[in-house]
Amino acid sequence: MADWAHDMHMMHHKFGVMHWMEKNKDNKELMETYLRFRLDMCQEELTETKDAVDAKDPEEVVDGLIDLMVFALGTLDIMGVDANAAWDKVYYANMTKESGVKPERKNPFGLPDLIKPTMATHGYDWTAPTHEGNHGNLPNIL
Repeated sequence: MADWAHDMHMMHHKFGVMHWMEKNKDNKELMETYLRFRLDMCQEELTETKDAVDAKDPEEVVDGLIDLMVFALGTLDIMGVDANAAWDKVYYANMTKESGVKPERKNPFGLPDLIKPTMATHGYDWTAPTHEGNHGNLPNIL
C-alpha cells in the first residue's frame, strides 16, 4: 500500500532537498521565498490541469492532479509537518459534518454540501481541526 507522505520524504532525501533545507533553515527570507515558490508550483499544476480539462486530455488531467498533490504534500514534508497527522485531523473533522445545502455556494449537481453541525441543529457544535504542535518549521519561516 502506498504511503505518499513517506514516498515524498524519501524523494526529498534522494535529491538533497532535506539537506538543503537543513543547511538553510535559519535563513528566514530564503525559506519564505522557497515556500512561496512551492505554492507557485501548486498554482502552475492547477492551471495546467484546468488547461488539460479544456483540451479534453484525460492523461494530463490525471498527471496534473498527481503533480499538484506531489507539490502540496511535498511542501508539507519539506516544512517538517506530519502530513499524515494533519490529514487524519481534517478527515475526521469532515466526517463529523452533516449533509446539507450551502445557499451561498452554487451547486448545480444535487450533491450535498458538508455542513458544520450547530448546537441548534444537532445538539453539538462542530469543532474545526487544529494542527497545533504540527506546524513544522512554518513558525520560523512566516
